Amino acid sequence: MSCTKGRTFLFYHVWIGNTTLIDYKYLMRLILILLSLSSLKGFARNFPDPYVLARSSGKLAMLGYGLGEDRLGGAKMGYIDTGIALRIIDSTKDQYLIKLSKNHTAYINKEDIVKDTATRVKPFYLTNSWSVKGDDIYDYVSLNVDDKLPYKSWMEIDPSKIMVEVYGVQSNTNWITQLRSAKEVKNVYFVQTEDDVVRVTIELKHQQHWGYSIYYHGKNLTIRIRRQPRLKIKDLKIAIDAGHGGSNTGATGITSKVLEKNYTIRFATELEKILKDKGTNVIMTRTVDTTINNIDRVLSLQKEMPNVLISIHLNSSGNDTVKGVSTYYKHIGFRPLTTHILHRMLQLQLNEFGNVGNFNFTPNAPTDFPSSLVEVAFLSNKDDEKRILDPRFHKVVARKIYRGIKDWLIAVKKGNEYSAS
Repeated sequence: MSCTKGRTFLFYHVWIGNTTLIDYKYLMRLILILLSLSSLKGFARNFPDPYVLARSSGKLAMLGYGLGEDRLGGAKMGYIDTGIALRIIDSTKDQYLIKLSKNHTAYINKEDIVKDTATRVKPFYLTNSWSVKGDDIYDYVSLNVDDKLPYKSWMEIDPSKIMVEVYGVQSNTNWITQLRSAKEVKNVYFVQTEDDVVRVTIELKHQQHWGYSIYYHGKNLTIRIRRQPRLKIKDLKIAIDAGHGGSNTGATGITSKVLEKNYTIRFATELEKILKDKGTNVIMTRTVDTTINNIDRVLSLQKEMPNVLISIHLNSSGNDTVKGVSTYYKHIGFRPLTTHILHRMLQLQLNEFGNVGNFNFTPNAPTDFPSSLVEVAFLSNKDDEKRILDPRFHKVVARKIYRGIKDWLIAVKKGNEYSAS
């Protein structure tokens, strides 16, 4: 048996002397049966058809790259809007494997999807006319598409760009209307990178990414882009997220047995005091010991739309000699904020645990606003724990985070965001 481009060719000849033992009709029936079985290999085990059409639903439906996991879940491709057309081709215990395009697949939690039996699938889908415009707050890039199709986005830097891939679509876009009301978007263009994948490039005027949101307005895939605000800390809206809370207690002190949730809020409250004293509009995700899951934190923050998010945590390790401070980001366009905060925190003579990118943590995942998670120190290390318990340390940590944010704003103004990296 030999295979060429997915087609199977079978040659069976059984001879005794000059006599063929398998007659022609029987051989043809055998070939048809084997071809039918061969063609089913790529189909889902749980579905008799090549795919089942479904739609994304629920809170923050997320596409994942694969089935690998760590303690924070699988690697995230990105969040998608509700109502996105998805083709289920296989199933695991908790997730569906979906076909984004001919050469691309992703995983999605079963709870984030509903079957769609009403929609009749078209043989192909097209992008149509585009528009680029702005209002008093945002710029908007809108792509008209035949249906709500899946997408992925990421940031690029130097120069700053927003990249979006739309799956399962062919381009029929023959004009992109750009209005002068757009203030942050420099250029917009696209490439049909595969038969059914369109890649969109949005060049930005400023080096620093200030965030963007992607959603469908009707059948218009819309990228809403945030403009650079006034670069003074008193003019910003800053959200502070005290990690954990309620039934989510977090780490435990190695000797004191104190709970992380009770101390993250102490650091957060000290930072709130400093920022309010400077005239900053401050949003707190929690001010008391209450349970808030991470998805609800993100949804609440997306309603508030701060300019910056600072999430405060205390670290822990199975090795009690590990100690130090670290900062975390998911998207490369938000890294400068984290490096400036880490630079200031290291002035407290804490060990450097590092600046960690592509961090797989739900509050870091949104592209809507710059964010930095700060792991102040290790509750699992006796030296770090002693400092964490000291109220004076809460105040100096808050001052260093404040100074890091201010350093970042100054660097952005000078066009030198990465000076602390």
